[in-house]
Amino acid sequence: MKKFFQFDELGTNYRREFIGGLTTFLSMAYILFVNPSILSMESIPDLPADMRMDSGAIFTATAIAAAVGSLLMGLIAKYPIALAPGMGLNAFFSFTVVLTMGVPWQTALSGVLVSGLIFILLTLSGLREKIINSIPAELKFAVGAGIGLFITFVGFQNAGIIVGNESTLVSLGDLTNPQTLLAIFGVFVTVILMTRGVKGGIFYGMLITAVVGMIVGQISAPTSIVGAVPSLAPTFGQALFNLDQIFTIQMIVVILTFLFVDFFDTAGTLVAVANQAGLMKENKLPRAGKALFADSAATVVGSILGTSTTTSYIESSAGVAAGARSGFASVVTAALFLLALFFSPLLGVVTPAVTAPALIIVGILMVSSLGKIDWNRFEIAVPAFLTIIAMPLSYSIATGIAIGFIFYPITMAMKGKAKEIHPIMYGLFVVFVLYFIFLA
Repeated sequence: MKKFFQFDELGTNYRREFIGGLTTFLSMAYILFVNPSILSMESIPDLPADMRMDSGAIFTATAIAAAVGSLLMGLIAKYPIALAPGMGLNAFFSFTVVLTMGVPWQTALSGVLVSGLIFILLTLSGLREKIINSIPAELKFAVGAGIGLFITFVGFQNAGIIVGNESTLVSLGDLTNPQTLLAIFGVFVTVILMTRGVKGGIFYGMLITAVVGMIVGQISAPTSIVGAVPSLAPTFGQALFNLDQIFTIQMIVVILTFLFVDFFDTAGTLVAVANQAGLMKENKLPRAGKALFADSAATVVGSILGTSTTTSYIESSAGVAAGARSGFASVVTAALFLLALFFSPLLGVVTPAVTAPALIIVGILMVSSLGKIDWNRFEIAVPAFLTIIAMPLSYSIATGIAIGFIFYPITMAMKGKAKEIHPIMYGLFVVFVLYFIFLA
């Protein structure tokens, strides 16, 4: 085992890897409760039952997808990087694809499955590098920041801090509402924990908020802590049964968005965590193809189980900071996700007031990419800004990406830099223009 994971070469041991894997798990365990909340759209009242996914099935699918993805990353790529259904992509799945576009969640799962299969083909063929290089870095950063704003906006809504207003579209909510006050308390607690550098601050913030909510009578205490694993029956295999519904312009855009966000989110996470762990060699990532394959395979598995896109988690950096250097840490994280399957009764205490602080803090972390955009270049600033601002304002991640990718070739061409635009970007320009035509 030590030889397989190259402990001696990496200067690590079982204790460091176990602590690293445990730290990573605690840092991302919030997804076990946030993902079911988002995909079941529990914060949306009066939603038809057939539009809601079963939260118990999502909990199980989330845990298993995270375990499978982390295990593949640990055994195949041998990196201390854990995977789980991605934040942002789950919000896009629910609030854009299902709620706004009206696509059945079963068909949306088919879109996730197809995007994962395409990702596998791109990885095996070597085309991934060409696609990565075709899209300018500024637009990649803009997409990440835009998703961060979108997630934060959803968090404020779930907390009741921001509400609808007929005159101004949105306004400040009733801050005397007990549920809103509980969410605000959660934000303060989580901010304090994160500022103090507490590993797993988001998870502990949710835990403290839930406990306080039960103490003050705003959350019903669970009847048990350990219970049977929720059935996957409501969601299992639905992605396979609806593949005939994906051949539309609307679904092509959805699949491209799933693919695009996962593609660059994964690449960014891999490079960042590998750099931190000192695993980069001559500015290149060893076994990058295997890492990307593990990520895309986890997406395929997750979609069949019944969850949105599975991706590499930047929270893995917490495990690396705690000493993780090998894939054994990811194996530990995978085992802990499987163990977590037996704690489904806790789902009942994870209300929108408990998950809202997590969404807000994750959004804050994601908008850090704003500083990497060259705002002094107007031809870059325009598509980047429109990408970012359109996501929360249109309540659609896909719309933000589409607007930015339409304006980029226009501003660059008008600046006399048409030759700098990759042909793939011209192709995406046409796809997104058609998207708006058919959407109308």
